[in-house]
Amino acid sequence: MNGTLALVGGAEWTEGCSFDAALVADTDEVLILPSALAYENPGLALARAEAWFGALGKTIRVLDVYRRADARAIDPAIAAEARCIYVPSGSPMHLRSVLKDTPLLDAMVTAWRNGATVAAAAEAAAVLCSHMVDLRGGAFTVGLDLITTMTVIPRSNVWSHDKWHRTVQLAPRSLPLVGVDEATALLHHPDGTWEIQGVGGIRVVIDGQTGDVTNLPASLNPVLDS
Repeated sequence: MNGTLALVGGAEWTEGCSFDAALVADTDEVLILPSALAYENPGLALARAEAWFGALGKTIRVLDVYRRADARAIDPAIAAEARCIYVPSGSPMHLRSVLKDTPLLDAMVTAWRNGATVAAAAEAAAVLCSHMVDLRGGAFTVGLDLITTMTVIPRSNVWSHDKWHRTVQLAPRSLPLVGVDEATALLHHPDGTWEIQGVGGIRVVIDGQTGDVTNLPASLNPVLDS
Protein backbone atom coordinates (compact mmCIF):
# COMPACT_ATOMS: atom_id res chain seq x y z
CA MET A 1 0.00 0.00 0.00
CA ASN A 2 1.22 3.51 -0.80
CA GLY A 3 2.49 5.59 2.09
CA THR A 4 1.54 9.03 3.36
CA LEU A 5 2.62 12.05 1.31
CA ALA A 6 3.07 15.32 3.19
CA LEU A 7 3.05 18.49 1.09
CA VAL A 8 4.48 21.12 3.43
CA GLY A 9 3.97 24.77 2.55
CA GLY A 10 7.39 25.89 3.76
CA ALA A 11 9.07 26.94 7.02
CA GLU A 12 9.73 23.27 7.65
CA TRP A 13 11.30 22.13 10.93
CA THR A 14 10.08 25.22 12.76
CA GLU A 15 7.61 25.89 15.54
CA GLY A 16 4.12 25.14 14.30
CA CYS A 17 5.08 22.02 12.35
CA SER A 18 3.51 19.77 14.96
CA PHE A 19 2.55 17.28 12.24
CA ASP A 20 6.15 16.03 12.02
CA ALA A 21 5.78 13.97 15.19
CA ALA A 22 3.15 11.76 13.56
CA LEU A 23 5.02 11.57 10.26
CA VAL A 24 8.09 10.03 11.93
CA ALA A 25 6.30 8.03 14.62
CA ASP A 26 6.96 4.65 12.98
CA THR A 27 10.68 5.08 12.32
CA ASP A 28 13.84 5.92 14.22
CA GLU A 29 15.56 7.58 11.25
CA VAL A 30 14.56 10.28 8.78
CA LEU A 31 16.32 10.25 5.41
CA ILE A 32 16.85 13.81 4.20
CA LEU A 33 17.54 14.69 0.58
CA PRO A 34 18.92 18.27 0.56
CA SER A 35 19.49 18.59 -3.21
CA ALA A 36 17.39 21.75 -3.55
CA LEU A 37 19.61 23.45 -0.95
CA ALA A 38 22.84 22.96 -2.92
CA TYR A 39 23.46 26.71 -3.26
CA GLU A 40 21.66 27.84 -0.10
CA ASN A 41 23.89 26.79 2.83
CA PRO A 42 22.53 23.28 3.31
CA GLY A 43 24.55 22.80 6.50
CA LEU A 44 22.45 25.39 8.31
CA ALA A 45 19.18 23.72 7.36
CA LEU A 46 20.50 20.26 8.16
CA ALA A 47 21.61 21.38 11.61
CA ARG A 48 18.07 22.64 12.19
CA ALA A 49 16.68 19.30 11.00
CA GLU A 50 18.99 17.37 13.32
CA ALA A 51 17.89 19.42 16.31
CA TRP A 52 14.22 19.27 15.30
CA PHE A 53 14.02 15.54 14.83
CA GLY A 54 16.38 14.93 17.75
CA ALA A 55 13.81 16.57 20.00
CA LEU A 56 11.35 13.97 18.72
CA GLY A 57 13.74 11.15 19.61
CA LYS A 58 14.79 10.52 16.00
CA THR A 59 18.06 10.63 14.09
CA ILE A 60 18.60 11.93 10.59
CA ARG A 61 20.55 10.43 7.73
CA VAL A 62 21.60 12.87 5.03
CA LEU A 63 21.76 11.71 1.44
CA ASP A 64 24.57 13.85 0.04
CA VAL A 65 23.08 14.42 -3.39
CA TYR A 66 23.67 17.95 -4.67
CA ARG A 67 24.41 17.31 -8.35
CA ARG A 68 22.94 15.07 -11.01
CA ALA A 69 26.14 13.01 -10.95
CA ASP A 70 25.55 12.40 -7.23
CA ALA A 71 22.03 11.15 -7.92
CA ARG A 72 23.36 8.67 -10.45
CA ALA A 73 26.25 7.51 -8.26
CA ILE A 74 24.42 6.98 -4.96
CA ASP A 75 23.11 3.54 -4.09
CA PRO A 76 19.35 3.86 -4.74
CA ALA A 77 18.64 1.12 -2.20
CA ILE A 78 19.27 3.67 0.55
CA ALA A 79 16.15 5.54 -0.53
CA ALA A 80 14.14 2.47 -1.55
CA GLU A 81 14.50 0.96 1.92
CA ALA A 82 13.81 4.17 3.87
CA ARG A 83 10.68 4.45 6.00
CA CYS A 84 10.57 8.24 5.99
CA ILE A 85 12.05 10.55 3.34
CA TYR A 86 12.06 14.33 3.72
CA VAL A 87 12.91 16.68 0.85
CA PRO A 88 13.35 20.25 2.13
CA SER A 89 12.75 23.50 0.29
CA GLY A 90 15.21 25.33 -1.95
CA SER A 91 15.64 25.69 -5.70
CA PRO A 92 12.94 23.80 -7.62
CA MET A 93 14.79 24.03 -10.92
CA HIS A 94 17.95 22.59 -9.42
CA LEU A 95 16.04 19.82 -7.65
CA ARG A 96 14.32 18.90 -10.90
CA SER A 97 17.58 18.80 -12.82
CA VAL A 98 19.22 16.60 -10.16
CA LEU A 99 16.43 14.02 -9.84
CA LYS A 100 14.69 13.78 -13.21
CA ASP A 101 14.93 10.31 -14.79
CA THR A 102 17.35 8.95 -12.19
CA PRO A 103 17.41 5.65 -10.29
CA LEU A 104 17.27 7.69 -7.09
CA LEU A 105 13.91 9.20 -8.00
CA ASP A 106 12.61 5.75 -8.94
CA ALA A 107 13.81 4.45 -5.57
CA MET A 108 11.97 7.20 -3.72
CA VAL A 109 8.78 6.29 -5.56
CA THR A 110 9.38 2.63 -4.70
CA ALA A 111 9.73 3.50 -1.02
CA TRP A 112 6.44 5.42 -1.10
CA ARG A 113 4.66 2.60 -2.92
CA ASN A 114 5.94 0.23 -0.23
CA GLY A 115 4.39 2.32 2.52
CA ALA A 116 7.08 4.87 3.39
CA THR A 117 6.16 8.39 4.40
CA VAL A 118 7.46 11.06 2.02
CA ALA A 119 7.46 14.75 2.91
CA ALA A 120 8.30 17.51 0.44
CA ALA A 121 8.51 21.11 1.58
CA ALA A 122 7.71 24.28 -0.33
CA GLU A 123 9.56 24.32 -3.66
CA ALA A 124 10.22 20.59 -3.36
CA ALA A 125 6.46 20.01 -3.13
CA ALA A 126 5.85 22.14 -6.21
CA VAL A 127 8.42 20.27 -8.32
CA LEU A 128 6.66 16.94 -7.74
CA CYS A 129 3.82 18.12 -9.97
CA SER A 130 3.57 17.73 -13.74
CA HIS A 131 2.33 21.32 -13.96
CA MET A 132 4.85 23.05 -11.71
CA VAL A 133 4.11 26.65 -10.89
CA ASP A 134 7.04 28.97 -11.50
CA LEU A 135 7.09 30.58 -8.08
CA ARG A 136 8.80 33.69 -9.39
CA GLY A 137 5.85 34.84 -11.47
CA GLY A 138 2.97 32.41 -11.24
CA ALA A 139 3.23 30.84 -14.70
CA PHE A 140 3.71 27.10 -15.31
CA THR A 141 6.70 24.99 -16.20
CA VAL A 142 7.47 21.26 -16.25
CA GLY A 143 7.95 19.33 -13.02
CA LEU A 144 8.79 15.72 -12.18
CA ASP A 145 5.41 14.22 -13.20
CA LEU A 146 4.83 12.45 -9.88
CA ILE A 147 1.63 14.37 -9.10
CA THR A 148 -0.45 14.66 -12.27
CA THR A 149 -3.92 15.44 -10.91
CA MET A 150 -3.28 18.81 -9.23
CA THR A 151 -0.59 21.42 -8.71
CA VAL A 152 0.88 22.75 -5.47
CA ILE A 153 1.55 26.40 -4.65
CA PRO A 154 3.72 26.57 -1.51
CA ARG A 155 4.00 29.56 0.82
CA SER A 156 0.58 30.65 -0.38
CA ASN A 157 0.17 32.90 2.64
CA VAL A 158 2.75 35.26 1.14
CA TRP A 159 1.55 35.13 -2.47
CA SER A 160 0.26 38.36 -3.98
CA HIS A 161 -3.19 38.68 -5.52
CA ASP A 162 -1.57 39.32 -8.91
CA LYS A 163 0.41 36.06 -8.85
CA TRP A 164 -2.66 34.08 -7.83
CA HIS A 165 -4.69 35.68 -10.59
CA ARG A 166 -2.01 34.92 -13.20
CA THR A 167 -1.76 31.29 -12.14
CA VAL A 168 -5.53 30.82 -12.15
CA GLN A 169 -5.77 32.34 -15.63
CA LEU A 170 -3.02 30.09 -17.02
CA ALA A 171 -4.06 26.86 -15.32
CA PRO A 172 -5.25 23.96 -17.52
CA ARG A 173 -8.97 23.44 -17.32
CA SER A 174 -10.18 21.41 -14.32
CA LEU A 175 -6.68 21.29 -12.76
CA PRO A 176 -6.95 21.95 -9.02
CA LEU A 177 -4.59 24.65 -7.76
CA VAL A 178 -3.73 24.02 -4.13
CA GLY A 179 -2.03 26.71 -2.09
CA VAL A 180 -0.45 25.52 1.15
CA ASP A 181 0.60 27.99 3.85
CA GLU A 182 3.95 27.89 5.60
CA ALA A 183 4.25 25.61 8.66
CA THR A 184 1.27 23.71 7.29
CA ALA A 185 1.04 20.21 5.83
CA LEU A 186 -1.48 18.89 3.35
CA LEU A 187 -1.44 15.15 4.00
CA HIS A 188 -2.46 12.54 1.45
CA HIS A 189 -3.21 9.31 3.30
CA PRO A 190 -2.91 5.78 1.87
CA ASP A 191 -6.71 5.52 1.51
CA GLY A 192 -6.76 8.58 -0.76
CA THR A 193 -8.15 11.01 1.82
CA TRP A 194 -6.68 14.42 2.56
CA GLU A 195 -6.02 16.18 5.86
CA ILE A 196 -4.69 19.61 6.82
CA GLN A 197 -2.38 19.99 9.82
CA GLY A 198 -0.23 22.83 11.14
CA VAL A 199 -0.74 26.49 11.92
CA GLY A 200 -2.02 27.66 8.55
CA GLY A 201 -4.51 26.55 5.94
CA ILE A 202 -4.86 25.73 2.27
CA ARG A 203 -6.54 27.41 -0.68
CA VAL A 204 -8.14 25.39 -3.47
CA VAL A 205 -9.13 26.88 -6.82
CA ILE A 206 -10.58 24.87 -9.72
CA ASP A 207 -11.61 26.58 -12.98
CA GLY A 208 -11.49 29.91 -11.18
CA GLN A 209 -13.86 28.76 -8.44
CA THR A 210 -12.96 28.38 -4.79
CA GLY A 211 -13.10 24.84 -3.39
CA ASP A 212 -11.82 22.99 -0.37
CA VAL A 213 -10.02 19.81 0.61
CA THR A 214 -13.05 17.70 -0.34
CA ASN A 215 -12.56 18.73 -3.97
CA LEU A 216 -9.05 17.29 -4.19
CA PRO A 217 -8.56 14.07 -6.17
CA ALA A 218 -8.04 10.84 -4.27
CA SER A 219 -5.40 9.79 -6.79
CA LEU A 220 -2.10 11.66 -7.05
CA ASN A 221 -1.13 9.90 -10.25
CA PRO A 222 -3.23 7.10 -11.74
CA VAL A 223 -0.12 5.35 -13.07
CA LEU A 224 1.66 5.29 -9.71
CA ASP A 225 -1.48 4.46 -7.79
CA SER A 226 -2.34 1.45 -9.92
